[in-house]
Amino acid sequence: MLFLKQLPFPEESPQCFPSKVKYVSDKIEDELEMTTVCHRPEGLEQLEAQTNFTKRELQVLYRGFKNECPSGVVNEETFKQIYAQFFPHGDASMYAHYLFNAFDTAQNGSVKFEDFVMALSILLRGTVHEKLRWTFNLYDINKDGYINKEEMMDIVKAIYDMMGKYTYPVLKEDAPRQHVEVFFQKMDKNKDGVVTLDEFIESCQEDDNIMRSLQLFENVM
Repeated sequence: MLFLKQLPFPEESPQCFPSKVKYVSDKIEDELEMTTVCHRPEGLEQLEAQTNFTKRELQVLYRGFKNECPSGVVNEETFKQIYAQFFPHGDASMYAHYLFNAFDTAQNGSVKFEDFVMALSILLRGTVHEKLRWTFNLYDINKDGYINKEEMMDIVKAIYDMMGKYTYPVLKEDAPRQHVEVFFQKMDKNKDGVVTLDEFIESCQEDDNIMRSLQLFENVM
């Protein structure tokens, strides 16, 4: 979607969050040649066991995270400010809000390095089911286990706003709603007005474009 195909697999991904993975990718070889990072999170071995990253990769990611977030945590306002830098022609604030909530698994208003790296591990190297489950959670705004049209509409509008009018100069005003109608009709298998996790996963696996999008960042690091 911009929406899985353009949807938030954060095909715009991080260092301190999604949009900076490419930067980490470009720099990782240089970083690995440098001295070991001075600041290391406690439980690095535990993170290595819980994620799909090596200890050295975690050290590089931690250095990048600390550079962007010296306090070791990031709140939503800072998250929005950093994320906005990557979409200067649009308004990324709402998309960043939803994305922050997906990273903030404890729902305490802050994202720690551990939160960040666990999500990044799924987005970059998780299984298809893990990636789709994470994306479902992003769309399930009220966390009730279902996606309804309003939630899907909110996310899609946020994505369109983020990309900006310069990216989509010829889109009609009702384009986001049309987009939602098409995908919701496809995903709501039993036509009960909501999309469950199973319906979401099944629908995505039937779409070749979505499945290709899941592979985009597998070899980033």
